[in-house]
Amino acid sequence: MSCLIACRFTRLAAMLVCGVLLVAFVVPVGAGEAAGKFVELFSGKDFSGWQNAAGGPPGAGWVIEDGAMVRKKPAGDIWTKQRFGNFVLELEYKTKGNSGVFIRTDNPRDNVQTGIEIQIERPAKQPTKHSCGAIYDCLAPSKDPSKPDEWNRLVITAVDNRITVELNGEKIIDMDLDKWDQPGKNPDGTNNKFRKALKDFKREGHIGFQDHGAEVAYRNVRIKQL
Repeated sequence: MSCLIACRFTRLAAMLVCGVLLVAFVVPVGAGEAAGKFVELFSGKDFSGWQNAAGGPPGAGWVIEDGAMVRKKPAGDIWTKQRFGNFVLELEYKTKGNSGVFIRTDNPRDNVQTGIEIQIERPAKQPTKHSCGAIYDCLAPSKDPSKPDEWNRLVITAVDNRITVELNGEKIIDMDLDKWDQPGKNPDGTNNKFRKALKDFKREGHIGFQDHGAEVAYRNVRIKQL
């Protein structure tokens, strides 16, 4: 009888161990967020999860209005505390001028040389490497479907060496970072301002919204890690 009980206990213990291991495999890594599911990056209520470039509270010039984070006065850039590698980032923005969405930024204090910027700007007649939706100084969008003085929907997908950008439902950027294999040069032969080839940039880092002197608002900011 005692042998039977011992065998049952051994089987039960083995089942419990397997269950624990299974849970360990399915529990997502990072802040309790489920991989493959969209989660809020900005609640629309407070700046928890966000910081300035030095790791302190966001600048006072960033305020919350009607569920959006708004750069009203000089404030400096605002950054996620968490770092992200492969992801789909969705958001809406409305802008009165120049701003930008930085992704995979290794050092927010040196955002230009350690991160990739998707330009936010007023609509342009002719898309350039500096117009809305561009990978700043590197790749012009195929078109500029942005709307002035309205909310625009931006979707950025980063998977390893591929970055795609959709603006108001239209795909405008399809970038292969591996083609940017020379410092200061774009594949089309034009110059850019980067001291290191973009293919050698880190492929994970902070997400940030740029304070470039204009009033800009962001809302419905969420991310799905891939």
